[in-house]
Amino acid sequence: MPEVPGFEQPAKPRGAPRRLVLVRHGQTAWNAERRFQGHADVELDEVGHGQAAAVAPTLARFGPSLLWSSDLARARQTAAYVEKETGLVARLDARLREFDVGERTGLTFDEAGVRFQAQHEGLAGAETPQDVLARMMPAYDELLAVLAPGETAVVVSHGACLRLAVARLLGWGDEAADSLRTLVNCALAVLDEVPGPGAMRLHSWNVHPDFAAPGRAR
Repeated sequence: MPEVPGFEQPAKPRGAPRRLVLVRHGQTAWNAERRFQGHADVELDEVGHGQAAAVAPTLARFGPSLLWSSDLARARQTAAYVEKETGLVARLDARLREFDVGERTGLTFDEAGVRFQAQHEGLAGAETPQDVLARMMPAYDELLAVLAPGETAVVVSHGACLRLAVARLLGWGDEAADSLRTLVNCALAVLDEVPGPGAMRLHSWNVHPDFAAPGRAR
């Protein structure tokens, strides 16, 4: 298997660590317009399709055994490019969706800022971080339970909820998610298992094929 630039491709002896490769979906028109998407089923735009096509070969070179994805269109369509490169069939899971942003759905960031000012929680229909973690982390627990030693899983999901998931998987306080820059569209976060029950280590964050090269800062 060819190496992915900037990443080790370890052998897979019995008891070898597992790896999670988490990917944000490609760009949508609402991303470009800086609109809140949440659970709105917005499809990839032309740029997003290009991003997904570009990242899929990189993901394939990790040799994933499993491919899971949010069931929203922008994630499904991104995962479809990975399916073509890997031969895997994505398992679609609504628990991997982005935050439901309630009344902000469809508004630009500026419009939401004017309408709701500094209010970030308590909006009709909006999920809190605790709501998102409560539905999302059981999905990751199930994924890790079926991922064999030495295997890699790819998860296609969304920017804000991925920050929360990574902080929880690393055993950080949930507030530490705010210290992570949001993944750009089709960028990767790579987590490797370390000794200990369910313990993970952050290998790389916000890595994109355009700059996933040896010696480059991440």
